[in-house]
Amino acid sequence: MKFRRVTALLLSMIILCASCAVCAFGAQDSWQAKNEQPFVFVHGLNGWGGAEGINGVMPYWGATTGDLMSYLQQEGYNCFSASVGPLSSAWDRACELYAQLIGGTVDYGAAHSAKFNHSRYGRTYYHALIPNWGELDENGKLQQIHLIGHSFGGTTIRVMVELLTNGSAEEKAATDESELSGLFTGGKSNWVKSVTTICTPHNSASIYYPMKALNLDTVFYLVSYAYAGIAGRSYVNGKLVDFHLEQFGLTDVPNGKKADNFFKAMACIMKNREDSCIQDLTPEGCSALNEKLDINKNIYYFSYPFSTTEELEPLGIQVPIKSTNPVIWLTSVVMGILRFKDPVLGTDYEGDWLANDALVNTESAKYPLDEPHQDFDADNITKGVWNVMPVQQGDHGTAIGLFADEETTHNFYLELCEMLNELP
Repeated sequence: MKFRRVTALLLSMIILCASCAVCAFGAQDSWQAKNEQPFVFVHGLNGWGGAEGINGVMPYWGATTGDLMSYLQQEGYNCFSASVGPLSSAWDRACELYAQLIGGTVDYGAAHSAKFNHSRYGRTYYHALIPNWGELDENGKLQQIHLIGHSFGGTTIRVMVELLTNGSAEEKAATDESELSGLFTGGKSNWVKSVTTICTPHNSASIYYPMKALNLDTVFYLVSYAYAGIAGRSYVNGKLVDFHLEQFGLTDVPNGKKADNFFKAMACIMKNREDSCIQDLTPEGCSALNEKLDINKNIYYFSYPFSTTEELEPLGIQVPIKSTNPVIWLTSVVMGILRFKDPVLGTDYEGDWLANDALVNTESAKYPLDEPHQDFDADNITKGVWNVMPVQQGDHGTAIGLFADEETTHNFYLELCEMLNELP
């Protein structure tokens, strides 16, 4: 019991800078899925998938409420867990996600890898997570998937959908057609049925500015990658955690390619900070991504914002509610009182923009500011528009069951799966 409490506390510390992960369990031979299109869950910053050993100690999706993926499987929903780089950029993570889903070697792109001075190819997935993805079944129906991402996982799936839809002009120009990854060719706009983001910082988060002022972003960047470089070439790599940073030579591929010299790899990482999760979460990074990403008119989009604050009316500020995780209580306080105009995005952090889930401003999690949106209406669910769900009560970790009520967590995801499964 003590070990479980310690593990939960460690998970809380991780969630301060991060998001979460998922796992999926194989079904019994007699088990029949209720859904035709599988659900693929994508974790966020510092998260992990079901393939990693740590997931058996403390599952990310479900966390202290128990293994959520197991519960959903028992309820008849075919769920899969992806495992991508916990510290990697949204581009690198999207490339890893695609390779994992379809099977094959990760291709980060000739142009991208040359720009950021890392290897073009990563590990090979010999077994596709979704073997028939994008293919026609015996009835001539295309095999689609539902993508669900928490926090930075939401950004990851948006990048992959953009590449599936429109490809990459840079990669096409830099690569012989015979060597071009299917991810960069485009023309796969109908491979995804829906995109659901949960607590995703579509428009960054106000907590970035005080962290930047204190140089905490640089400290986090250096410490995180140094830790990954040490753990990623140790006994725990592949058995407990997997950092997926072999493209920089920083970590070993489990049972595969060994890492480069530690200091050489760290020097490469530090010179290419723009190709990292840290950069993509900054206002500049979010703005750049939003300019590149277009909404797909053939896909259903849903967003779930969370709030762990309430308004203190006399002062017009937001303060955390009692149930807020104490580990991230202070960040919630700062975000609830910090009033200013974002010099990059032009966002006025006033009024509704002060509400937050202790890591992401609630308004930021609703939709990218430059894309169409509407409040969710069960009788008018539209493709090519962000269907913004009602704000859920809870912090960034509550969204995946960390120190949350088990029944509430189960019902939230069960209702989500049921809704997605009923989409026309």
